[in-house]
Amino acid sequence: MTLDPAVKELLARSAPPEAPAGPLTAAELRAAFAASWRRPDSVEEVASVTDHVLPSGVRVRLYLPDAAGAVPAFVWIHGGGWTIGSIDENEVASRAVCNAAKVAVVAVDYRLAPEHPYPAAPDDCYAVVEWLAAGGAGDAVDPGRIAIGGESAGGNLSTVVSMMSRDRGGPPLAAQVLICPVYGHPDDGFRSYTDFAEGFGMTAGAMRFFFDQYVSDPAQLNDPYLLPLRASDLTGLPPALVLTAEYDVLRDEGEEFARRLTDAGARVEMTRYSGQIHGFYGLYTDLPASPRSHAHVASFLTRVFDSHV
Repeated sequence: MTLDPAVKELLARSAPPEAPAGPLTAAELRAAFAASWRRPDSVEEVASVTDHVLPSGVRVRLYLPDAAGAVPAFVWIHGGGWTIGSIDENEVASRAVCNAAKVAVVAVDYRLAPEHPYPAAPDDCYAVVEWLAAGGAGDAVDPGRIAIGGESAGGNLSTVVSMMSRDRGGPPLAAQVLICPVYGHPDDGFRSYTDFAEGFGMTAGAMRFFFDQYVSDPAQLNDPYLLPLRASDLTGLPPALVLTAEYDVLRDEGEEFARRLTDAGARVEMTRYSGQIHGFYGLYTDLPASPRSHAHVASFLTRVFDSHV
């Protein structure tokens, strides 16, 4: 399929906020990204939105729906190459899923590289899951029903936390939602890295920049907790919804991981969003595909949690 006309218009009118132009530092890239992002004039109302700081120091934003009794929790991990971004720019998606799925969305403000390289981000996200399972979010949230999800680097971290929980005997996770996830390295040879290297928002060069910030020792690139495609064992992981974008450098590795996860015995639903680019879910929420993807995620979570009553 050709590019969605709305995507063409988006690319024509704006420079991609995640693509570093020249030898920017991480701090300069964060400032450029923050300046390029504007909160929509209107967002869905939810029952409440509160910020919390965990004993570990991690900040989370808790969105609660209008619902009777304790609701399941959906841990949400933002993208940005482990280097930029925050919980703020996912307001639209977080609120939409909170209302549609009747879940508590717990958005994680994890530490960013290069100031805090790997494994700071997965450690922060895992601490949030432990906090929820211990009842840290209060009586409105069911500590026994937790799912996790994220976009781009957030998708990577969602699977990494799922692996950590499996390996450590930690809190069981009901599902993982993986949107345009990072699972391999730019040098792994996936064709999408060649076909969509430039001109579609996220670039191959931007991904190399992000890896340079996140990885402090090249030997870490063999660590499955950094790149899940390096894992020799994917058994015992929760059911997954994998959404990829047709015009995305990360498309092929996301779809390859979905196949490997299926082969390992996990229940996997995989959908390629035709005509879309990286960021269609949580960042470019004016795209017509964005609300469709929010409804897709909400439907998946509803089915998952209905089976875990």
